[in-house]
Amino acid sequence: MSLHAYRASLLWFPDGHSHHVQFESDGLLVTERHADGVARIKAIGPHALLHAQYPEVACTDWRGRWIAPGFVDMHIHYAQTDVIASPADGLLPWLNNYTFPQEIRFADPVHAQEVAHFFVDELLRNGVTTALTFATAHTASVDAFFQVAQQRQLRMLAGRVLQDRHSPDGLRDVSAQQSLYETEELIARWHGVDRLGYAITPRFAPTSTEAQLRGAGELAAQHPSVWVQTHVAENADEIQWVAELFPQSRSYLGVYEDMGLLRERSVYAHCLHLDANDRDLMAERGATAAVCPTSNLFLDSGFFNFEQAQAHHLQHGLASDVGGGTSFSPFHTMHAAYTVARQSAGKNGHSLSAEHLWWLHTAGAAQALGLSGVVGNLAVGCDADFLVLNPASTPLMARRTAAAESLQEQLFAMIVLGDDRLVERVVVNGRVGA
Repeated sequence: MSLHAYRASLLWFPDGHSHHVQFESDGLLVTERHADGVARIKAIGPHALLHAQYPEVACTDWRGRWIAPGFVDMHIHYAQTDVIASPADGLLPWLNNYTFPQEIRFADPVHAQEVAHFFVDELLRNGVTTALTFATAHTASVDAFFQVAQQRQLRMLAGRVLQDRHSPDGLRDVSAQQSLYETEELIARWHGVDRLGYAITPRFAPTSTEAQLRGAGELAAQHPSVWVQTHVAENADEIQWVAELFPQSRSYLGVYEDMGLLRERSVYAHCLHLDANDRDLMAERGATAAVCPTSNLFLDSGFFNFEQAQAHHLQHGLASDVGGGTSFSPFHTMHAAYTVARQSAGKNGHSLSAEHLWWLHTAGAAQALGLSGVVGNLAVGCDADFLVLNPASTPLMARRTAAAESLQEQLFAMIVLGDDRLVERVVVNGRVGA
């Protein structure tokens, strides 16, 4: 076991279960690498106090910079990296015209690995150290992504997409049985290996037969530690399509409930058009919502109602949803979430504080994924995945943060004005510049 210390301003969430933030202007962060190869936070606090406890530990001096938790992206498609910024008239035309043709290419493991490398580089450049991502309907796409993540010692979650109908040749599964067999093989090969986790991944209800969805639910019951990820209630046309395909279910969300896919560690992207019963059911089952504001604005899908989610105790966190989303940057996502919250609450508005927005993309997102105390925070015991932020990264940023009269103002300025330039360094598993 080895120790290392970092001196800088520190930003973190002391209890990990609320958005109350703590800031130490001159702090010390101490990490320790354990026998399993994972570096974790050993101590955090004022430099004046902790330096006396760790006087002989090698220390990296980053005064003038902020150390903050690595961001957590709850929903993203690595195979859609080359689809970002593609024009479309809405969700379903966008899928058919851009997404499906690109995803067909991921049957080629060489192509899949090249994109995976670029994707991971882009995540890290923007300060995202953990993500829950869709691969494609090819086992090669999953293997490629996990191989790259493993090489980089990242904590990442991913899954092979299940889609056995209403999909083009090259993506449509030959049979539900074969797709589920391949999923089980991938779980055995990757889930819990190093810092990796598997997610059972039906694309969305319309592209899976009842047999495939029920089989996915059975797999989820057999493997309670794996994740489930899919989409729900994103778009009006999609919702109507689901109602026609599954007339026996109460709602779009009810389809997944009927198939055994609503449980803890199940992550539902979008959740824009849910009613009170849906929100209560998700909260009761421990399912969570991945909120994708840049994607929802771009595809004109609707606004996530943060106020209603909070009222119904529905866990939620932020996500980029690249390539429907328009940026890998968590700062762009947080800014869009602020705008959406104001719009969704009507004339009186609903303002999310800067610390709440930040929490929803770090410790709050980790909690929603069942990874509280593991990633998304600098609390003792968390993995040593963190960012070095430069509040003077641009002339405007430097001017605005220097003039800020409170921590809230500084954080809000970073959210509105920030991009990848704000992220000066990334530390993954205790390694700088991973």
